[in-house]
Amino acid sequence: MHPHLHTEENQKNCADVIAALDECHARGFLWKTFGNCTDAKHKVNMCLRAQRLERTRLNREAAREKRKHIEEGWAEIDENS
Repeated sequence: MHPHLHTEENQKNCADVIAALDECHARGFLWKTFGNCTDAKHKVNMCLRAQRLERTRLNREAAREKRKHIEEGWAEIDENS
């Protein structure tokens, strides 16, 4: 299962591979059935995966900064107590 392909972030970063997959799917049922769209689907998955990994990295950095700020606040409270 993959995220929605029509979101702004996905359209901006993966537009070419999504368009290639849509074009492949537009060729018809048999084209998809015989696995002719597998390569395009794999490229979409890899593009979306790269976006997810980047988003995860940024979230992890933000969480570490927030945690550092909280710990500094608690250390200051402990010093003043």
